[in-house]
Amino acid sequence: MKLTERVRTSLAELESAGNLRQLREVRPEGLHLWHAGRRYLNVSSNDYLGLSASAYNGVKLRDYAERTWGAERLSSHPHGNPASRLMTGNSGEYGILEEELQALFPGRAALVLGCGYMVNCGLLPALAEKGDLVLADKLVHASIIEGLGHTAAEWRRFPHNDMAALEKRLQAAQGVENVWVVVESVYSMDGDRAPLEELARLKDQYGFLLYVDEAHSFGTCGPMGSGLCAERNVAADLLVCTFGKALAGAGAAVICEPLLRDYLVNRMRPLIFSTALPPETLLWDAMVLHEMRTESLQAQGLPGMEGLRLQLADNISLLSSLTGLRAESQIIPIPCGSNERALAAAAAGREAGLWLTPIRHPTVPVGTARIRLSLNAGMSKRHIQQIADICNKLG
Repeated sequence: MKLTERVRTSLAELESAGNLRQLREVRPEGLHLWHAGRRYLNVSSNDYLGLSASAYNGVKLRDYAERTWGAERLSSHPHGNPASRLMTGNSGEYGILEEELQALFPGRAALVLGCGYMVNCGLLPALAEKGDLVLADKLVHASIIEGLGHTAAEWRRFPHNDMAALEKRLQAAQGVENVWVVVESVYSMDGDRAPLEELARLKDQYGFLLYVDEAHSFGTCGPMGSGLCAERNVAADLLVCTFGKALAGAGAAVICEPLLRDYLVNRMRPLIFSTALPPETLLWDAMVLHEMRTESLQAQGLPGMEGLRLQLADNISLLSSLTGLRAESQIIPIPCGSNERALAAAAAGREAGLWLTPIRHPTVPVGTARIRLSLNAGMSKRHIQQIADICNKLG
């Protein structure tokens, strides 16, 4: 079958199954977005602290950076870093950002890349070798699965959050020198949490290497927003922190031992072969991290980061009490089952002024389509009541 015919047939099949994805142009406006001339409350964003709609947007980054880190470290052209970090892209802003991360995680090193997908695609291919074994939770992110497909190590998946099943695999792996266990601290589709304390116990017993993706917990929980592992006092060998969610920025980092960082600089292909982030982006990330630690802008009337985290927790509790939905985090799924029901639920939500997004196969298994609600700290009680009303209507 020729390419155009094959593609046309495949698109028709996706559409008939309710799986066809389309790009819809939207105009973000703080807590809301505009689409086709209508304004919606955005309940699908990962801006968990509401920073994109906050007074932080009005901070003059250059002035802030000069006061905080000194003008001599800053680039004169803030909107481009057109080379890889190993060529000419490693501007002073990278050092500033990684130092802020190291201050948040004392004794550890940080390596910043362009996004969380790049970090997860690159870590295991760089570190896990033939003879190693990787055990990954069934529901880890697609970026981790992408990385597993490029590693020389053997890899298997264990049932989601099933520590008994994981322990059986660990017992069978006795004698393997390097065993990796890969989980997310908060899972992206259901918002549920990994049993980190149990993982720590198994780690002590079996001596595996623990890799935790904190994409959806970094910034929202833990001391100074440092994530769920820090909150639960669990030491991970690799910790992935992303800046494009709660920090409302871009980029991501792996937190690890300094020796591993040196090795990754030499082996991690997404770092070696990708263009550096713009200095302006790096400075926003660094400012948010600095404020997570110091709250220095509160003196100028800006909301404190700890206050935003507490407000987010209050919004989660309020929605749960109004709807009966079980909420372990700011990500709250509404199960729909079929793609068709998820599409209908999203349409009903948009009719009521909420921008709901249907999550369908192949993002999730067949028959488990859902609406994925994302709460943020900037939402008022009135917003939460509006969300609760449509949730209760959808059943």
